[in-house]
Amino acid sequence: MKALKNLSIAIASTGYFVLAAATQAGAVSLTYNTSIGRPADLTLGEIPGMPGTLAVPQGITKQSETGNIFISAGRGADRVDVFDSSGNYIKGIGSTGSGAGQFKEPSTLEFSPKTGNLYVGDVNNNRVNVFDSQGNYLNSIGQGQFGGLKEGRLFFGPSGVTFDKDNNIYVGDFSNDRIIKFNPNGEIIGSIGSSGTEFGQLQGPAGVRISSNTGNIYVADQFNNRVQVLDPEGKPLLTFGKLGAELGEFNQPIGIEVDENDNIYVADSINSRVQVFDKNGNFLTAYGQPAVNASGQIVPPPALDGPPYGNPLDLEPGKFNWTGGTSLKDGKLYVGDFFQGRVQVLDVNNTNSTRIPEASSVLGLAALVTFAVASKLKRNLVSPALNKTILK
Repeated sequence: MKALKNLSIAIASTGYFVLAAATQAGAVSLTYNTSIGRPADLTLGEIPGMPGTLAVPQGITKQSETGNIFISAGRGADRVDVFDSSGNYIKGIGSTGSGAGQFKEPSTLEFSPKTGNLYVGDVNNNRVNVFDSQGNYLNSIGQGQFGGLKEGRLFFGPSGVTFDKDNNIYVGDFSNDRIIKFNPNGEIIGSIGSSGTEFGQLQGPAGVRISSNTGNIYVADQFNNRVQVLDPEGKPLLTFGKLGAELGEFNQPIGIEVDENDNIYVADSINSRVQVFDKNGNFLTAYGQPAVNASGQIVPPPALDGPPYGNPLDLEPGKFNWTGGTSLKDGKLYVGDFFQGRVQVLDVNNTNSTRIPEASSVLGLAALVTFAVASKLKRNLVSPALNKTILK
């Protein structure tokens, strides 16, 4: 039965802001720390993708043993770039081609928590390449299983890699609107999702993560402009978000992360920001603004046949020309600044607190009463603010 699970009421009036919340809410804040990588200096004749520069960073992860940062280098570089924890370039893994360990547009990437092997989506070769912890090629999985270019979409292929507690591998199949499940040996053992706009259906699963607490699967459903939460078997539990630029709304979400409290971090790509929600889909905070030119106008993304950077660049901390790939590791959120050739590193301050309405306001008392009544309702409800549906 579908039922109302949680209700947050925000009431703004002269001098008042009241928020009623039924459960423990994570008080999350994001602050800029540093950046990794840089755009190529085209005025000096540098080529995008040369060592130390980045282009469209859509895959990011951190190696727990070394603290090194691994970033997919696309747009012709066709390798995984490795930086140390201070942002110094170390080396590249792979080269252009279709042979063993080569790439044609690397995308998502993640380390297996069990084996330490690195899994990297290889878009135009229609596969996922697997490397050991030192960057030595081991094998490829999913060869030929991922959908090709689809009308109206600029991206295809493997779009998100994550692992469950048994080291099964879940990979987003972007064009086929599903998530493919592999066993640790790389054999397909199932798939989740189908094409559509209904609850549980997908249109471009761009990011995939699994909660270490519940095993639930979190999906950035790009062209449905929402986040979906599925149980370990793929049954839909929760969806929130809709197309827009207001808080709690999305314009093609791509990256998604889940922390130890099951707070959800979403790279809201075209809105050039990251948004954070609690485990019930309630908005907590946001970080980031669009890059602007000297006149204050938003810098558009570059043409597909030109350099992979916005013109002009706006490299002020917190300014993005679309947010891309993400990685949440050790209290830091790594966010791809898609068309500015860098990864911005944010400090995550995450504490648990129970938020209670201010008793000094009649509105606050009314909010408490409203919550107490609403939490007992046994019917479907879609939040008009976040377009949120919860299945109980």
